Amino acid sequence: MLRRLFLLCVVFCASAVLVYTVLVPARTGASPKAPPSSLAPAQNLDAAKAYLRAIFDGDSDDANNADEEVGDSWPADAKTPEQVIYAQQAMVADAVAKLAPPTPGKVNLYLLGFAGDGEENVFRNEVEYVAKLFDQRFDGSGHSLILANNPDTLARYPLASLSNLELAADAIAAKIDRDRDILLLFLTTHGSPDHLLYVSMDPLPLDQIAPEDLAEVLAKTRVRYKVVVISACYSGGFVAALKSPTTLVITAARKDRSSFGCGTDSPITDFGRAFFVDGLNQTGSLTSAFAAASKLIDQWETRDDEKHSYPQMASATPIEAQLDRWRRAIRLGPPVPFKPPSKALTPTDETPREQ
Repeated sequence: MLRRLFLLCVVFCASAVLVYTVLVPARTGASPKAPPSSLAPAQNLDAAKAYLRAIFDGDSDDANNADEEVGDSWPADAKTPEQVIYAQQAMVADAVAKLAPPTPGKVNLYLLGFAGDGEENVFRNEVEYVAKLFDQRFDGSGHSLILANNPDTLARYPLASLSNLELAADAIAAKIDRDRDILLLFLTTHGSPDHLLYVSMDPLPLDQIAPEDLAEVLAKTRVRYKVVVISACYSGGFVAALKSPTTLVITAARKDRSSFGCGTDSPITDFGRAFFVDGLNQTGSLTSAFAAASKLIDQWETRDDEKHSYPQMASATPIEAQLDRWRRAIRLGPPVPFKPPSKALTPTDETPREQ
């Protein structure tokens, strides 16, 4: 009974926020940022999650009528959703405080990982592996911060939410040399055809992330050199909003294509395996790893008769030169094998599923 009352309160509060954001700007003459038309009814409510899930499951006819029970994935031994939300600011501050300071006199790289979907372990697996890879192979110990939505990590990592992403990015920027050091943002989750990144941790009403949201978060940091890697379907739709002479943007798919390898039985996405596990374990160059990963993904998709995803990269001389300075200043470690937390199928054994 208490749980149902809480959920009703969440929906009521979120509805009130939605009405406020629509009516108040109209009354004061402000111009609200309109969400995509397909999500206009309730971008922050369960309708958004149901809509996106219907698309990912190939059931677009039921997208507007999906009625899912929330909270099924919330662990019984966890704090209440309200307590988890209340703790977020302190959790982000604690995670940032644990970061090692930049090494004076050289280019430092800081990784901010974001696992957006709390319903599948594959995204948590991927972001944890990438942090381990950069800690051990790329001399980045103490320079990684993880935001993750997963029932098993509610007490370990801050939530992967747009608000926490902004808090963490701003706090990292305050610790580093904004004109010299590099911020690497890695996001892994589902993506929709209208270019939203899926953010979910039932029953919390979390915002989905649009290209302009991510661009705004990064612009506010005032960090000059950035790398953004997005492992999601249709993630190429983020390139135009993020690219700049001092930003390297890598996406798992073209703006009109799906990517593969997620699902409850997947240990890591196909793009994550090709780019991070295979590519960056063979080279210290992000651009060389991308080239190798693109060829490997093309081979897998041809073998499995899948529609090609066409991973994308937007780069420029200034960011590549700064990445080269960073790479020459570190001691490259041995390859880091990927070991999933539990037994799962490999891309060779399973039919890849769209992200």
